[in-house]
Amino acid sequence: MDNLIQQLRQLTEPIIFRLHETTYEELEFFVEERQKIVDAITEGIASCQPTSAQKQEIHRIIERDAEILARMNTLRLEAQNWLQKRSMAKAQRSAYEAGYTPESILMDRKK
Repeated sequence: MDNLIQQLRQLTEPIIFRLHETTYEELEFFVEERQKIVDAITEGIASCQPTSAQKQEIHRIIERDAEILARMNTLRLEAQNWLQKRSMAKAQRSAYEAGYTPESILMDRKK
């Protein structure tokens, strides 16, 4: 159990240290790896009770979750804004790129 908690700490500390520079790919990898460790810890807890020191260490690591979630939410909002801007630009561009047949003639009337 101590080994798993140490792995979780070693995985979490670098992410926390440079959280504002972390890309979504790095966070995605972090979440996947963290889930594997958490699942192993959960299985370990089912077989034997953790000590108070182990519980404290887990709580210290979990306390940083709010910061990680905030960064993930920031990246999500940035991606959402980018997609909205892209779809607006695409709509504006499509208005100017209307399909005209090359043999068509435009006739204008004078008033």
